[in-house]
Amino acid sequence: MLGCTLVFAQNGFQVVPLGVKGGTVDGNLSAYMLAPAGSDAYVCLDAGTVSSGIIAAVGNGAFNVNAETVLKKYIKGYLISHPHLDHISGMIINSVDDTVKQVYAMEHCINVMKAHYFNWQSWPNLANDGNAPALNKYRYQQLKEGIEMAVKESEISVRAFPLSHSKPYSSTAFLVKHGDEYVLYFGDTGPDEVERTDHMKRVWAAVAPLVKSGKLKGVFLEVSYPNAQPDRHLYGHLTPRWFMKEFEVLAGLAGKEHLRNLNVVVTHVKPVGNNEETIRKELGAANNLGLRLIFPEQGVKFELK
Repeated sequence: MLGCTLVFAQNGFQVVPLGVKGGTVDGNLSAYMLAPAGSDAYVCLDAGTVSSGIIAAVGNGAFNVNAETVLKKYIKGYLISHPHLDHISGMIINSVDDTVKQVYAMEHCINVMKAHYFNWQSWPNLANDGNAPALNKYRYQQLKEGIEMAVKESEISVRAFPLSHSKPYSSTAFLVKHGDEYVLYFGDTGPDEVERTDHMKRVWAAVAPLVKSGKLKGVFLEVSYPNAQPDRHLYGHLTPRWFMKEFEVLAGLAGKEHLRNLNVVVTHVKPVGNNEETIRKELGAANNLGLRLIFPEQGVKFELK
């Protein structure tokens, strides 16, 4: 009809976990491909494992193309929360065979990549800066706190927020946006009370309006240890008790009623002993907010709506 404007509802995001464990299992470490629903233009949130995860995803029917196409064409860039090997080693190992891509990170993370990884000693310098010759395949894109940056070759943008990962070491939270829908991804982080910072609260304050309006489609947050882990041995991580205490902070800002059925992806569980089973039970018992807890599996695609 003439004079009519058609408005298409957005449909959230799709996620393909390439790695979900918080250490030990070197073929299954933190990495999540994220794209708007229906899109093949993904960003990879951390990159501890890449190839093994893509192969698992292809085998599970998450993609109808081969693994090489997923690596070279579907992944448009990497968002790296911090430079620990369990969050970056897959990207480094695959960089020789990868295509030109952007690597988004905050200043400290980029400095570590330049000095210690892509330096011609640990690995060839396939980036655009650092020890010569710089081969210019990966292009560093420095993120600044709270400043939105478009992710090239995709329809999404990102804002970064600093986290404390056992002071003085830092990590990052990424708020990913497509249209008026959002996903929040936390890299490794300790609770504010233990880390003696307000980093988590500042992130919660930034996203509370999105929770109230229903625009935040999901949160990725780590739980590395069961509740029995002493606070002095958290090493910049969360337990189920601290995980839920942090969501109580968000509830105080956004209203408890708005957190019910919020998609929360539980990441970075350390697969030692019966940790995984214990953490699931402890989270379930403490979930008084009615969060929709999602325990991702390597290569198994899911949606956040």
